Amino acid sequence: MNGEKDTIEKRGYKIDCRKDGVFLTILPFTQSGTILDVTDILNFIEKKQIKNYNKDVILEAFEKSDGLEYKIAEAQGEFIINATIKVKVSDNKMKATIVVIPPEGGAMLSSKEIISILNNEKIVFGLDYNTIDTISKFPVYNQEILIAQGIEPVNGENGRMEYHFELSKDRTPKLLEDGRVDFRQLDLIENVHAGDVLITAIPPTPGTPGKNVFGEEVPAIPGKPVVLPKGKNVEISEDGQKLLASIDGQVVVADKKVNVYAIYEVSGNVDNSVGNIDFVGNVVVKGNVLTGFSIEAGGTVEVQGVVEGAVIKAKGDIILRRGMQGLNKGVLVAGGSIVSKYIEHSNLTAAGDIKCEAIMHSNVQCGGTLELGGKKGLIVGGTAKARKEIIAKVVGSPMATVTELEVGADPAQRERYKALKEEIATTEGEIKKADQAIELLKKLEALNKLDDAKRVILMKSIKTKLYLSNKLNKLKNEFVEIERKLDEEGNGKIKVQNIIYPGVKITIGSSMMYVKENIKYATLYRDGAEIRIGQYEK
Repeated sequence: MNGEKDTIEKRGYKIDCRKDGVFLTILPFTQSGTILDVTDILNFIEKKQIKNYNKDVILEAFEKSDGLEYKIAEAQGEFIINATIKVKVSDNKMKATIVVIPPEGGAMLSSKEIISILNNEKIVFGLDYNTIDTISKFPVYNQEILIAQGIEPVNGENGRMEYHFELSKDRTPKLLEDGRVDFRQLDLIENVHAGDVLITAIPPTPGTPGKNVFGEEVPAIPGKPVVLPKGKNVEISEDGQKLLASIDGQVVVADKKVNVYAIYEVSGNVDNSVGNIDFVGNVVVKGNVLTGFSIEAGGTVEVQGVVEGAVIKAKGDIILRRGMQGLNKGVLVAGGSIVSKYIEHSNLTAAGDIKCEAIMHSNVQCGGTLELGGKKGLIVGGTAKARKEIIAKVVGSPMATVTELEVGADPAQRERYKALKEEIATTEGEIKKADQAIELLKKLEALNKLDDAKRVILMKSIKTKLYLSNKLNKLKNEFVEIERKLDEEGNGKIKVQNIIYPGVKITIGSSMMYVKENIKYATLYRDGAEIRIGQYEK
């Protein structure tokens, strides 16, 4: 009896052949947990070789599924059924599963019989013989069981590039303790000569094939060859495996391409006699850069005089031997680092480091370290944001000049974070307006007052809401990702060798504090949600 109970609970139904007839019992789903199809029951009745059954009664029993007996045929001998298995192979042919159908008065399959059925289905590789043996001895009915698994192919590795010049060379000049910058040993230029090998392409690998459950080989995807980043004044060798310099000059990686540039030199000032400069290589100015003029360079910009309220943009470094009096108009944007004697009333952005002796009343952003060295080591007024560290001797002034320092986050990421926050709020407002329009038009539709023109508006409103909803989802995903990065990166430090005056606002990651009394010889860092003040670290 227990065996019958187990069978009906696992299968969800049973056929009972007795002297007074053949009876069908179907359990409710809540008792069996098995989703049935009437076709399964009819197939099973056919397998039992029950004759002259009443299909209408079977459909009624299936419809009710109330656990009661329904007579479906007159009394007849019961046909014994041994256990069987259903075999299923995944679409990619890498996995095979079986479902064991319980016997009806018959026997369970032996492991040899299971293997024979699988082999007849052409499943010959990756068989799990231990599982097969266990199922044969301790059957588990009506459950899908993984019985064979292929070996996935190992795809080939993509080709790669071997660089023969220094990609991450530190081209920023060093500030000396006395405040001078050593411009004689800058080593700024990566000199190459025509015919020099800049990059060698390493070929891809073919990968290792796998095998599916049918014993068929599954080919691996070979790696992709690299595309040499050919820029200006370079050429590809005859065998296609090397990138060569075609002229003497400086090698510069710009816009993900390798270029060799010459140098553009201005012997005097950048003024009306010269005009604005837009050059693909390095620019050297022997004199000053006057207010209202601009320099854009694909490499490094070096100015030996003073920069006034000018705009200088370089994909490499910007080096000002003297300094910048920006007059609230000066702008420096560097794809590398910025080095200057002093900066006043200017806006600076550098992907790398910024090194100065003094920065006054300016707005500074750098993706690396902001270092104030030399005799003064001063930063006062304005804002300064650095991803890694801010190192200075004096921050602020005895007059409590408002000065804001921020470390521990990529300034560009933080700006994007603020912009996303505003864009999300705007988009949510637009969705709300679209919802209001849709609701109003739906009410008119329900009252049969929706003419063709309003129907067009309704369709447009629905499409607009769909577009805005997709946009909002993308914005929120990006917002969450940037928020996570900002939180993870909040481990920058502010090191002050001398003093921080009151009036200074400190932000490290997502933590913030206002300086209300003098802080001397200190390192400020974040500990959890708090900003701690420790001893000065060299």
